[in-house]
Amino acid sequence: MSNLSNSYYSVYRIENKMTMVDPEMPSPRYHNTIFIETWEDGYKSGRTCHVIGDLVTGMTYNTRIDQDPELEPMFFAKHFLGFLKPEDYPDRLSEILEVLPPPPKQKSFNPKSMRTEQHKSPGVFYEVGEERPPMVKCTEWTINQAIPALIEAGILMKDS
Repeated sequence: MSNLSNSYYSVYRIENKMTMVDPEMPSPRYHNTIFIETWEDGYKSGRTCHVIGDLVTGMTYNTRIDQDPELEPMFFAKHFLGFLKPEDYPDRLSEILEVLPPPPKQKSFNPKSMRTEQHKSPGVFYEVGEERPPMVKCTEWTINQAIPALIEAGILMKDS
């Protein structure tokens, strides 16, 4: 490993087991977050960046100082992504992630079927057999939006 690891923060994608699984989503599913290991609050502590919420109310961006994710009871996996310069933390990191649209409300109660269902827009439901787009949750936000945005902005760097 190069000396990047000595002067930069390590960045990981964390997968945590979920307490409640959505039966309409493919399994297994994990709550995905971005974790920047800064040691600011103890051994291997850092900042967790993720979206929280659900498909009925919509999701919001959230960030917090956290302990080592491997100590969490629901921890599943830790994937190394690269490095972040200390001068990009936390302000530049937050500027990039806060403007990404979080997953919106994608399900609501359908009085006709008496079920909570995926909708086109609140109150407008898909017909039986009508093709539906995949729903977007924390995994899709993290992998398809957040990580690419950090790479594109030039603040998430790979070790060479």
